[in-house]
Amino acid sequence: MLIARVIGNVVASHKNQRYEGSRIMLCRQITPEGEDMDYTCLALDSVDSGEGDIVVIVQEGWSASTASTGKQGAAIDSAIVGVVDYIDLLPKEN
Repeated sequence: MLIARVIGNVVASHKNQRYEGSRIMLCRQITPEGEDMDYTCLALDSVDSGEGDIVVIVQEGWSASTASTGKQGAAIDSAIVGVVDYIDLLPKEN
């Protein structure tokens, strides 16, 4: 699982029938402090996230498939499974 920021959505004129009704979001991984990292991925949205939202992404085929489509066997690598309200980090020790 990773934490990412939704930076846009992807419009596809043709989709596999298993993905109908699902939105594909473009996401950039962030650090726990909220800073952008280099990794960017596409993920099917299962929680109605939007651009700018901080999200939790699962990157394991079985979990991604069932979370985003409700069906087993869809070929999905990444799915958004939660929207993050806030991240509470422990203070750094001196």
